[in-house]
Amino acid sequence: MAGSGIVFGAVSHTYRPMRGRPVLALDGVSLEVKEREFVALLGPSGCGKSTLLYLLGGFLPIESGSITVSGKRVTQPGPDRGIVFQNYSLFPWKTVKQNVLYGLEKQRMPKAERERRAQELIDLVHLKGFEDSYPSQLSGGMKQRVAIARTLAIDPATLLMDEPFGALDAQTRTLMHEELLAIMQRSPKTVVFVTHDVREAVYLADRVAVMTARPGRIKEIVDTRPPHGARTEYQQTPEFTAKVDYLWNLVRDEAIRAQEEEHG
Repeated sequence: MAGSGIVFGAVSHTYRPMRGRPVLALDGVSLEVKEREFVALLGPSGCGKSTLLYLLGGFLPIESGSITVSGKRVTQPGPDRGIVFQNYSLFPWKTVKQNVLYGLEKQRMPKAERERRAQELIDLVHLKGFEDSYPSQLSGGMKQRVAIARTLAIDPATLLMDEPFGALDAQTRTLMHEELLAIMQRSPKTVVFVTHDVREAVYLADRVAVMTARPGRIKEIVDTRPPHGARTEYQQTPEFTAKVDYLWNLVRDEAIRAQEEEHG
């Protein structure tokens, strides 16, 4: 398969804790993500959304089934897949600029080019003037922008995002949505985005894959592209609200099922 398309082929994953019995987290997940498509994974807590993302990132071994990116099987992490976590995972002892430079230094990029690229990305995420600040001096939203800039620095074809805005307040979150969409317009990428926020999924994604309660399977895939291209105005329309309601009901049913099974 050409380009940076992603294919999950009947992927299953079992967690085997040191104590206690094994837990089947994912059961035969098959999903295709086209090149430069933004797909959100949505589902109740514990349904395996993040596990699927970590398998795609190469952080967990694929026990059953296969995952390919651009036709190549995923066996380990690689620079073609950049990941943004919920908890920023910045180096606290490095400044904003040093954090962004980190991946470029690992790639052995020449110094002048490295500096130029880091500054470009700092400007892109609107952190000009904060180059020499440390993470402890930044707000949550600013830290997440640094994390995004650091991931974009290595120019991965695929961006994996694990509830990247989950820890932010509502206002900052809205600003970060705008920011992410603007970045994607300037530098289109294939995005797999994990969230439990239905509205966020409908607003950002081209398609939303709803997962069942554990063991996670794909329950339904819903097209969430705005009919006329402009996402900001789309939020105010009855079509948007109808999509949110439809997806919310799918997720709600699974969340209820998960609770019922938990309380047996």
